[in-house]
Amino acid sequence: MKRLNRTGVCQKRQRWGYLAILFCLVLGAIALSPTPAKSQMANDELNQMLEAGNIGGAIAEVEGDWETLFENYFETDFPNYQRQASEIAQLLETRYQQTQEKAAAVWLVPLEDQLCIMLITPGQAPRNWFNKEVSQAELTRTLNDFRNRLILPVRRITNSYLRPSQQLYTWIIQPIESVLKSENIDSLILCTGPGLRSLPFAALHDGEQFLIEKYSISRIPAFNLTAFEDTSLNQASILAMGASEFEELDNLPAVEVELAAITPRLWPGETLLNQDFTLENLVLQRQKHSFEIVHLATHAAFNPGTPQNSYIQFHNERLSFDLLPDLGLDRPPVDLLVLSACETAIGDREAELGFAGLAIQAGVKSALASLWRVSDAGTMALMSEFYQQLKTAPTVAAALRQAQIAMLNQQVYIEANELRNSRGGLPLPEDLAAQAARENLAHPFYWAGFSLIGSPG
Repeated sequence: MKRLNRTGVCQKRQRWGYLAILFCLVLGAIALSPTPAKSQMANDELNQMLEAGNIGGAIAEVEGDWETLFENYFETDFPNYQRQASEIAQLLETRYQQTQEKAAAVWLVPLEDQLCIMLITPGQAPRNWFNKEVSQAELTRTLNDFRNRLILPVRRITNSYLRPSQQLYTWIIQPIESVLKSENIDSLILCTGPGLRSLPFAALHDGEQFLIEKYSISRIPAFNLTAFEDTSLNQASILAMGASEFEELDNLPAVEVELAAITPRLWPGETLLNQDFTLENLVLQRQKHSFEIVHLATHAAFNPGTPQNSYIQFHNERLSFDLLPDLGLDRPPVDLLVLSACETAIGDREAELGFAGLAIQAGVKSALASLWRVSDAGTMALMSEFYQQLKTAPTVAAALRQAQIAMLNQQVYIEANELRNSRGGLPLPEDLAAQAARENLAHPFYWAGFSLIGSPG
């Protein structure tokens, strides 16, 4: 598939080249590992604004920095909604009236010697906290420990992740928790800085509960880069595509069952598998029907380096992330893009930008993707329950939360060659069922990596 022409790319790249140099000097962003979001000079400026009570101005400055960061990374100009703090508060209030989900917008800015937390709730003035108990270096060490304890195979049968999980909860959520409780917040929209963009927030633990048991969670690159629209997907149609066999990558034997469980069994739409899973067919199907949801069950990777290094694998070729806009998923906009078998080089700040910027780069309202590669059975379990919950949930974020809680509570499990969930039983191939029977789908490895990026829906 040929790349569509983009006017002004060369001029933009030259212009962004100069801005990138200046931006790196300002941020001190030299290493690929997570680094402070701002230079010390900018930290001082941020501190001064917050000490003067200008929290709205501080949020605007952080938003502007992160907007530039994502535009430099993807080498494009994204729409900027230019919302002031008061407008964000009103938008959250309006969304609450429409969805009955009461969301809070949270900015997490890792600084060299502290963590800055800024919060806007529906109809309220912005507030901020400085957590001086955690430095950037200590936060990074704990984040890495947490991820390793969640992901490494030898750890998946233990709860050793709880210690770093609870420490991160104490640093990140506890400072704002009294406000969240007093205002009956039930959804978090997280806008985060380096390192935190690949944190599996759902698995943070307060000693008694996971964060996902309290709140629906979505993550955004910046509030002013995100379109927030009340869109019901209860009656949506789905273009479900994928591949179970690959020449150079591991096969995904559960894909055929996964797609069959979505459409036409549960949702109206079209299914294209293996040799029919091509870029040309995706574009052709979208020309025939808009399809509010596009589900791609295939390998995808958010890799270090430029967007050209990250990709979605189709049957006959790879689509690099710099070419995502050429798919025309914004004409008309797809409400939800799902990548059900992807993985991220978590901890790498460029891979994090690709992950956190997936929705805006693809031109869709929301995207659902995973931070790490989950087993075939685990992915199918999460996806089958997610689409069941999406039929009645008020938002996409709420549907994902309900699916994750169902797995956590062992309401989704493998038994007698069947995947059992809230809809009943789904027959599995014998070899897949035998493998899945040895997996504990309640462990956060199987559900916490799935994240909603963009509008909560």
